[in-house]
Amino acid sequence: MLKNIVSKGIVLLILSAGAVAAVPSNVVVYEGESGPGKGKHIVFIASDHEYRAEETCPALARILAKRHGFKCSVIFGVNEEGFIDPGNSNIPGTELLKNADLLFMFTRFLDPSDEQMKPIDAYLNRGGPVIGLRTSTHAFKIPKESTYAKYDFRYAGVDYKLGFGRQVLGESWAGHYGKNHTSSTRLDIIPENKGHIVLTGCQNMHGMAGAYAADPEPNSVILAQAQPLTGMTLDSPTDLAKKPMPGLWVRTYKGTNGKTGRVLATTQGTSEGIVNDGFRRCLINGVFWSMGLEAQITKDLNIDFVGPYKPKTFNFKGQSKNIRPEMLRGFESTLLPEPTSVPDENVKVPAATKKPALLTFQSNDVVA
Repeated sequence: MLKNIVSKGIVLLILSAGAVAAVPSNVVVYEGESGPGKGKHIVFIASDHEYRAEETCPALARILAKRHGFKCSVIFGVNEEGFIDPGNSNIPGTELLKNADLLFMFTRFLDPSDEQMKPIDAYLNRGGPVIGLRTSTHAFKIPKESTYAKYDFRYAGVDYKLGFGRQVLGESWAGHYGKNHTSSTRLDIIPENKGHIVLTGCQNMHGMAGAYAADPEPNSVILAQAQPLTGMTLDSPTDLAKKPMPGLWVRTYKGTNGKTGRVLATTQGTSEGIVNDGFRRCLINGVFWSMGLEAQITKDLNIDFVGPYKPKTFNFKGQSKNIRPEMLRGFESTLLPEPTSVPDENVKVPAATKKPALLTFQSNDVVA
């Protein structure tokens, strides 16, 4: 039995055995009951300014928990009032990485405190697997005098050139390659790599953001090229002025302990983008593969959304306002609600034990 109690910004998880574990109130935990992911813990860090990481990450986390048994902890960037604040560098809860099996990143230009960076540094030093979406190529913007300056996306030192993006994901920020909101992106599978396990069952992949320029590290295996289109639907004409760029790849990196960690990176990942079945399936497959569970990947692996999913068209300052992380607990809450006023601090949240409402989007859905 598991009960959640919110007290002074801390969620107390009261276990039936009487043990108490404190989790920061900006962390939402989705825990599955059974499946191939049982016993595996994924930690998501969701804080980017524009592309709605705060919608993408909990949606994927709920699929992985409810459908496949993983424990998924989603860390949100929050402001001083405790509201989800996309792009905020305040990300309490990174200590959960101590025993995590996967770090799932969707961040942009963060400069967390040393206390919050230390567990991230320790996780990468042990070579834990990593998945990075879109702006995670430039996940950190850390001043050169800071303790963890090497993770900065422009770090110039030869010991860790171009920081987390280049050294872990395989590429740092290299610029836009296709205009947002007028140009979407088709992800074309590389023919010689179509047999890669991560691409199992993945067809007609499409991203709702413009492409990024990318030239990943030499040990990267490019799974799909990002081809800019002249419109916002999968059947939009190809932008003949732009040749395809790497848009989805896998690789490995090595921790300071000598252990090798698997990595999946993509230049897409918006909350509207994961409505596309092929792309969403690829990300779910990537989670399994990164943790060495590739034997569990099948072409019909369940990728259905759990609960109401209503992604917003991305833009700066376009997020749902006045949302506290605890409003997203359980499998029934809407991702994301749009309250008309500031919610009460003791807002009631849906019980995780109730049967979830299921809303499944198809790749050709139009999302307002």
